[in-house]
Amino acid sequence: MNDLMQDPMILRQIIMDHYEYPRNHELTHDETYMSRHMASDSCIDDIYVEAKIHDRVIEDIRFDGVACTIATASTSIMSELLKGKTIDEANKIIENYHAMIDGKDYDEDLLEEAVCMHTVGKQANRIKCATIGWKAIEEMIKESE
Repeated sequence: MNDLMQDPMILRQIIMDHYEYPRNHELTHDETYMSRHMASDSCIDDIYVEAKIHDRVIEDIRFDGVACTIATASTSIMSELLKGKTIDEANKIIENYHAMIDGKDYDEDLLEEAVCMHTVGKQANRIKCATIGWKAIEEMIKESE
């Protein structure tokens, strides 16, 4: 792993940047978008995720709601990372993200900034937070196929 991504302060800065200034953090309410409501039993996370998937390409991802730092940051990163990707590319990234969270081997180059979440799996109570937005897009991808 890149030395910078081993630095806890760099990881914290990436997470806080995506929490304080989340990307794609506004719903469109456009009926051409799929939508998922996701809520956590163990945290304040209660978000809506929208995705526009056309011709097996994720054209746009948006989200809004109330969420903790980890859920907001991971969903923000996910929305940037998967936008413009084909379904096959997105599935490979999602698979690697879950492998990373589960402490398994993963391709850090595919995950880009999402590697900032690599220590989350060590905190069982944070796994749901780190995956809530990712699970929403997985469901929408499956529905689109």
